[in-house]
Amino acid sequence: MSSNLSWILVMFILITVGESKGRVDSECNPKDLMGLAGFKAGIRIDTSGRLAKWTGHSCCKWEGISCSNQTGRVTEIQLPGFISTDDSILQTKMEGLVSPSITLLTFLEVIDLGGLIGIAGTIPPLIGFHLPKLQKLYLYGNNLSGPVPESIGKLSRLKEICLHENSLSGSLPFGLGRLQNLNRLLLYSNRFSGPIPESFTNLTSLVNLDLHSNSLTGHIPEKIGALQVLEMLDLSDNLLSGTLPFSLTNLTAISVLYLDTNLLEGKIQFPSSSNQMTSLGFLRLHDNRLTGRIPPGLGNLASLQRLSLANNRLEGAIPSTLGNLSALTEIYLNGNRLSGQIPKSIGQLSRLIFLSISHNLIEGPLPHEMSSLQNLQTIDLSFNRLRLSSIPKWLAGLPSLCKIFMAGCGIQGEFPGFLRTTPSPLLELDLSANYLTGSIPTWFGSLSQLYSLNLSRNLLVSQIPDTITNLDDLGVLDLHSNQLTGPVNQVLQDWEQVQRRVTNIH
Repeated sequence: MSSNLSWILVMFILITVGESKGRVDSECNPKDLMGLAGFKAGIRIDTSGRLAKWTGHSCCKWEGISCSNQTGRVTEIQLPGFISTDDSILQTKMEGLVSPSITLLTFLEVIDLGGLIGIAGTIPPLIGFHLPKLQKLYLYGNNLSGPVPESIGKLSRLKEICLHENSLSGSLPFGLGRLQNLNRLLLYSNRFSGPIPESFTNLTSLVNLDLHSNSLTGHIPEKIGALQVLEMLDLSDNLLSGTLPFSLTNLTAISVLYLDTNLLEGKIQFPSSSNQMTSLGFLRLHDNRLTGRIPPGLGNLASLQRLSLANNRLEGAIPSTLGNLSALTEIYLNGNRLSGQIPKSIGQLSRLIFLSISHNLIEGPLPHEMSSLQNLQTIDLSFNRLRLSSIPKWLAGLPSLCKIFMAGCGIQGEFPGFLRTTPSPLLELDLSANYLTGSIPTWFGSLSQLYSLNLSRNLLVSQIPDTITNLDDLGVLDLHSNQLTGPVNQVLQDWEQVQRRVTNIH
């Protein structure tokens, strides 16, 4: 009796598996077939040729379509714009509309129509009522317009929404804040307006929130710090106002924080202790209206690699604690009202590649400790109150330095000869708006890789040396507002001939 029962059980399993396989291999579910046919009809042009192969009724075999082995229903539409081949990546394009018939595919888990460039129209308004299993929605890199449907907040299984780089507009739906499983929400480079809904602070599974390059207004939600697993927050290039929420310090997993290019004001109040934001590697607060001092607590951000506080209204001294940021490679403090001297501790930033403190009220002298910046490639100290009698010799001796911007630094005297033999070839040199005297040295013609040279607004009295024509890579030459003498036509003609030669070679 037991053996017969076992045999019957085995037969049942085989029949069930066979039926499941048959579902995938046989004709498509009528609703799915109708939905896919409607989608195809909405696309006028498909440069990939994938839709042209959608023939017959076995839709589970169509390119870009996946079905469930258990139900035979369509679960994925994957038709991204970029197609990988063995030796390259191809960009394809579709022109047309997203047909509302796509909502007939009620078992869909993935929709990937990202990067197809030419899909226009709107997102189907009823999408949230008919696709309860949807987990990933990729419609980025197209030309979609109109609002994000409020019904999208009913798609409780959604994990990723990528609608960036379209022309979507209107307010961000409050219902998005109900999607508790959402870990990626990318809506950047659209035309959204209005405030960031407070409901977004309920998205406690969110890892990546990117809303940059829109026209969002209002304040950053005060409870933004509730997003405990958030690793990347980009709200830059909007019209956000108000102060920086104190709860930002609660973002314990944050590694990228971009709040730049807004209308934010008030003081920088984070971090307040050494155990906050320990993973933060990239902090951008530039182009706002922030005031007060640079908080010494920034020196506790041990993982920080890039710091940009440029073009605000910050004042006071540069805190010496910034020298504790041993991972720092770039620092932008330009365009503020910072005063005092550059702290000696800056010389401890052994990985620093880029330093910009221009357009402040910084005074000289420059600390000799900066001679330890062995990896520094670009330095911009322009338009401060440095009043340097000359360029420090140690500066020109930095082994990696190739771009020097020291306009308006009060530099006097003739050109120091040590600029002729810097360890790293000079690419850009700006010494404009200083008090340089004497002649333009002929050895400038030996700076073979120089691309940009600005010596304008000085007290130079020489002729333009014809060795300038040796600089094959020179693209910018500014010598105005000096006391230069002699003919310039021949030099310019020779230079034009050099440029034509270089153009012909390339």
